[in-house]
Amino acid sequence: MLIRYFAAARAAAGTEAETLAVPADRPCTRRDVEALLVRAHPQPPPGQPPLAEVLARSSFLLDGVACPDPDAPVPAGAVLDVLPPFSGG
Repeated sequence: MLIRYFAAARAAAGTEAETLAVPADRPCTRRDVEALLVRAHPQPPPGQPPLAEVLARSSFLLDGVACPDPDAPVPAGAVLDVLPPFSGG
């Protein structure tokens, strides 16, 4: 699965995108993916908030469609965009 980070999420993860291997033995939810990401990025880059904090206030797009439900299934080959709150218009 491809994870793409934007704005503060990119800063907290220290990358703009990454490929994440998800468990193949059971269905994966957005909540599961978030937990895997937090474990993969336990320490933020200097001066950045922890990724867990950013994820808690972010919106997500799953294959280009809003994914507000943390229990939504996420297919192994999906693209998940992490969109923290943006200011401005």
